[in-house]
Amino acid sequence: MKKKVVTIGGGTGSYTLLLGLKEYPFDIKAIVSMADDGGSTGRLRDELGVLPPGDVRQCLVALSGEDKMLRKLFNYRFEKGQLSGHSFGNIMLSALEKMCGSFSNGLEAVMKILDIKGEVIPVTENNVELFIRLKNGEILRGESKINHSFHIEKTGLGKIFLKPKALANHKAIKAIKEADAIIIGPGNYYCSLIPNLLVDGIVKAIRDSRAKLIYVANLVNKKGHTQGFFLEDYVNSINDLLGGRRIGYVIYNNSRPSRGLISKYKKRGETLLEIKDRQSKKDFFLTEDNFLGKQSRQSSNFDVVASSRALIRHDSLKLGKALANIIKER
Repeated sequence: MKKKVVTIGGGTGSYTLLLGLKEYPFDIKAIVSMADDGGSTGRLRDELGVLPPGDVRQCLVALSGEDKMLRKLFNYRFEKGQLSGHSFGNIMLSALEKMCGSFSNGLEAVMKILDIKGEVIPVTENNVELFIRLKNGEILRGESKINHSFHIEKTGLGKIFLKPKALANHKAIKAIKEADAIIIGPGNYYCSLIPNLLVDGIVKAIRDSRAKLIYVANLVNKKGHTQGFFLEDYVNSINDLLGGRRIGYVIYNNSRPSRGLISKYKKRGETLLEIKDRQSKKDFFLTEDNFLGKQSRQSSNFDVVASSRALIRHDSLKLGKALANIIKER
């Protein structure tokens, strides 16, 4: 019987993770954040009143079958005219939402077209926005604004929340309850990972689940968001949201890229993630290795996902192998 694996995240982090994970005979359910409001996704939300298609599209492409032309088509981004900046996949998902009566119904149609190896599940079907209240009282509204605000850590995070209240997709709850393994990350901490845990019902489902809970740590800390974070801080923060010591396994990259690349990131205010105290006893099993992917400066109008990824990024196959080892072990 196939192991049932649930991933929780969004954006390019989930894309990279799923590319490696689909190489193994798992029953994969990818739960995706629905808080995105930037770029093409934001324009479609504003103009058509649809749910955000961007993060879902990336997961669909990662889990799609072998038809390369369909994958390229789904990631194709228009460069001119009124459609400039929009990806074909985002427009198609929005059109199918209108045609099929709901985002989930449209998503089911797309999954058949792309021959998806698994299932992509929106964490909620409510039309929500992400908010952060800083300790000085300032309110940051929207995932895009939060992503481009670099004083959150300095000012202090008061509260992060969704409006209106978001109820979990019943498919997401079912997938979590039946899972043998649940994987959180990698991804933008405040904009891709945490929004999933703010949806009513998700935290309780994870807490009640008997699945192995695995956290895939980011490679670098984000400027103004988590600059001062160590690996232990991410783990403790997620455990706090889950209401206890729930994370049992952590995957961490212990390899360093070139000095030039480290310097480039440092100038942008982004530093490599480090372990704070190697001597202290951990509440989780740590898998550390070289999980760095090859550096690439190639850009492609057909594969926007690949061209938009950071230079310091995970290797999908290495990540998939490490996760498979954890999932399979008794």
